[in-house]
Amino acid sequence: MTPQSTTAAPPEGRLQRLGIPPVLRWGFVGVLVFMTGNGVESNFLTPHLVDVLDRPESAVASIITYYSLCVLVGSYVSGALSDLFGPRRVMALGFVVWVVFEVLFLLALQAESFPLAAAAYAVRGFGFPLFAFAFLVWVNITTRPERNGAAVGWFYVAFTGGLPTLGSLFAVGAIPLFGGGTPGETGAMVASIGLVVIGFLIAWLGVRDPRGNQRIAPAEESAAQVLTSGVRLAFRQPKVGMGFLVRLINTAPEFGMFIVLPAVIATERGWGQSRWLVMTVCVYATNILVNAMFGAIGDRIGWQRTVQWFGIVGSACGLVLWWYVPQLVPAGSTWGYVLSVLAGCVFGMLLAGFVPMGAIMPALAPDHKGAAMAMYTTAAGGATFLGSAVVWVVLQLGGSNQAVVWSFVGLYAVAFVLVQFLRVPQVRATHGKLETVTA
Repeated sequence: MTPQSTTAAPPEGRLQRLGIPPVLRWGFVGVLVFMTGNGVESNFLTPHLVDVLDRPESAVASIITYYSLCVLVGSYVSGALSDLFGPRRVMALGFVVWVVFEVLFLLALQAESFPLAAAAYAVRGFGFPLFAFAFLVWVNITTRPERNGAAVGWFYVAFTGGLPTLGSLFAVGAIPLFGGGTPGETGAMVASIGLVVIGFLIAWLGVRDPRGNQRIAPAEESAAQVLTSGVRLAFRQPKVGMGFLVRLINTAPEFGMFIVLPAVIATERGWGQSRWLVMTVCVYATNILVNAMFGAIGDRIGWQRTVQWFGIVGSACGLVLWWYVPQLVPAGSTWGYVLSVLAGCVFGMLLAGFVPMGAIMPALAPDHKGAAMAMYTTAAGGATFLGSAVVWVVLQLGGSNQAVVWSFVGLYAVAFVLVQFLRVPQVRATHGKLETVTA
């Protein structure tokens, strides 16, 4: 990293030193609880839909793909609408969409209607990105530049802490509480609505920062210009497009594994649904523990370097471990299960190496941060779509779950090439001074 300039660093409080803007602290808590509710069904939804709708896994995968496509669109719109109306209003819209269409989805399942369930669940996909990624925009316009990587890390502590970690943990307790099996899973999904309501109220009542109510985009730009600014920026500045693709690939394997691994771990390897849910809690709890750490590491050694070696190379190795270790240990054995969990935790830990992408994207376009963040949030939500789409395409072509895993490894290889072009200037705090470096 090459120093370019230095200035005196302003004084910081305890939360600011950690990378959390004090005025937004309750927003992080709200995102955690909201995403816990959103993540309750994440690791049992596929077998649940197969059972309730009496359709094959390939048909159910299409429902999740449609949902993921709406997540992708909602993720882009969350940034653009935040630019126009402020993040706070966009978060409220996401909450309303989530609750209304979750209720409709559950009613459609009760009626055993495949098309209604597919439509309701797809539209619900707009809900969580509007809420969560609008808050991420709020974080980016509030945080000091030298703490941006750490702040994004704390956002993902909250985001991943809910989806899937605490969501899966909630499901472990709620499913038996509501009678176990399919009825218990339905009860858990009904209870998830309460968590989403609580999360929204914590953020809505707890955060009073006036910047959340204000238009971010320049006053001279029309609504159409703001809504298309991210796409136009990606074409005008190819590095923004590259950053979009890297972030898109980032967590795609996570969502793909949510589809292919439940049946493998619970049924084929004989460890059961509850142990699969506990495994996901352990894997993504590990991710939570190091998200903020990798944000801080990126602030210190360079965002691009952290993403390339910890995020991309590390995640690819961890994904291979998580797939093959369960296949190599004795099915149903306790020690084999423990080793499989540890393998998954390696993946969860190194997945956090992508956290600095949330700081790289706005740094790629310092004069159009809102548009850059719109592309970032689109990619973050789009990872859900890409992950499920890869599974659907590979299985439709007659491939195996193993082929799915290696497809994701191939995508990580593409990301490794792209990220080499994403060196950006960043501000680093050193001995009470702010130093601008290229990293």
